Amino acid sequence: VQLQASGGGLVQAGGSLRLSCVGSGSAFSSYTIGWFRQAPGKEREVVAAITWGGGTTYYADSVKGRFTISRTNAKNSVYLQMNSLKPDDTAVYYCGRDSQRLSSHIQPSRFGSWGQGTQVTVSS
Repeated sequence: VQLQASGGGLVQAGGSLRLSCVGSGSAFSSYTIGWFRQAPGKEREVVAAITWGGGTTYYADSVKGRFTISRTNAKNSVYLQMNSLKPDDTAVYYCGRDSQRLSSHIQPSRFGSWGQGTQVTVSS
């Protein structure tokens, strides 16, 4: 399953963006998908994740209450709605998938198969 992220851009603090992650192949719906981000000089960190069936989600503390992850398996897509953006949210955002199929637990350390990222820049 190959992933492609899109939807980034430049937005003022307090604004919103919606990122999309589209996957190839029929197996997309079998995998937990996560959004990660990497700011300059920092390590990649998990932002949010959603299990293959959409029943379980995970959010980093820094984005809880502001970001919402969702998925539409019929479209091989996972979305990240980002509201109340802050300058600290500036980063390249990537989507990745769990290495295990049909897992009911979210374990960010298992994620990989990164697609091309999308730049999110939040101005103050």
